[in-house]
Amino acid sequence: MLAPERHRVILSLLADLGRLETNDLQSRLQVSPATLRRDIASLANRGLLKRTHGGVLPCEFSLREPPYEQKAARAANAKARLGQRAVALMPMHGVVFIDGGTTCLEVGRALLDRPKLQVFTNSVPLLALAGEARATLVGIGGAVRPLSLSLTGALAQSWLEHLNFDVAVVGCSGIQPDRGPATADLSDAALKAEVLRRARQRILVAHAGKWGQPATLVYAPWKAFTHVVTDHVLTHDQKSHLAAAGVGMNR
Repeated sequence: MLAPERHRVILSLLADLGRLETNDLQSRLQVSPATLRRDIASLANRGLLKRTHGGVLPCEFSLREPPYEQKAARAANAKARLGQRAVALMPMHGVVFIDGGTTCLEVGRALLDRPKLQVFTNSVPLLALAGEARATLVGIGGAVRPLSLSLTGALAQSWLEHLNFDVAVVGCSGIQPDRGPATADLSDAALKAEVLRRARQRILVAHAGKWGQPATLVYAPWKAFTHVVTDHVLTHDQKSHLAAAGVGMNR
């Protein structure tokens, strides 16, 4: 594969996944470390991506959480596939919770056709689909967080005091591989932690771009989850962390 072809592959993968680790990229391209370093340097010098320790990020990457519309457009196909895989782990009837965020929205969208399912959610975009749902959609109260279009805060917390779930599906803003998933907002972190405490089956959905991406608050350790659904290619150390916590992998 010629250099221009490799560059197109790198940028296409980055647009779809949001973040790439160099080990994964080297495996996908089947090139030497030196060749990959030259490719990354060339793309970085042209302002087409950003280099980071152990990987590359989109050129527009920022430590600030991006607006909802930008997150919704990122890795849309990958999120839809993750939604279908998460739904395969879930019951046809019962009570579930679907978190806010664009990946969890795809899980909720895939559940709409299950008439014996009661779906509680703090996702405003998911609640907007109630008119086409055969499942029962129930919104918890709370203040709308604009960056995620999710309901959080004291009112949302008080709702949860009365609820228990067969399954809870939650997302994240970033993942610290040795510690767990994280979010950028304190009230969002508190709500996610409480939801996990009230569910028998606890699923984290996260596309590959979330792994290693910084976020302020780790809201739960790996042992809080029963399953992780991701398209990320885990390193040996990452697999070890999840295995030690007893987390099932679906990838």
